[in-house]
Amino acid sequence: MVRILGVAGSLRKGSYNAALLRAAVEAAPEGVELVLGTIRGIPLFDADEEALGLPPAVKALREGIRAADGLLIVSPEYNASIPGVMKNAADWVSRVYPEDPSPFAGKPVAVMGASMGNFGTLQAQDAWRPVFKRVEAQMWFGGQVVVPRAQTLFDAEGALTDEATAKRLTQFLAGFAGFVGKMKGA
Repeated sequence: MVRILGVAGSLRKGSYNAALLRAAVEAAPEGVELVLGTIRGIPLFDADEEALGLPPAVKALREGIRAADGLLIVSPEYNASIPGVMKNAADWVSRVYPEDPSPFAGKPVAVMGASMGNFGTLQAQDAWRPVFKRVEAQMWFGGQVVVPRAQTLFDAEGALTDEATAKRLTQFLAGFAGFVGKMKGA
């Protein structure tokens, strides 16, 4: 069994990225457990607060990433880049302590995303690459899910209604799960 932690990079209740992540949970291939993580409750990074101990939401995300075989980031794109709340979460999680190394090191990671614009989240996905390289995660480049005009592809309840996107999502998840499985077996 391959266990993948999925995290949406938006806090909005009606987030298309959270909806895409829920669709991914439903589309996960046999032998893959895709569980939901969250960035909700993670405070802005502050070294003074860090000196008092990791906040509970940060601890929970670090533990979730560490317990997973792979990490799936479902990232919006804000101003042609990474959303601040998700980057802040990554900054907290990437911290290295003598007794608690970063859970990103060596972790297989894939990024996908949805937006209301015409180009999906191409620029945000590109912007994540140097971040994950720096924290020594193992980025998967074998596929891409970029969902433009998301407002036309999900219904009012947030269910994915577009068959072509669902097919790309299924193929993407199968490819990433295979990569994670190989890394896990290595």
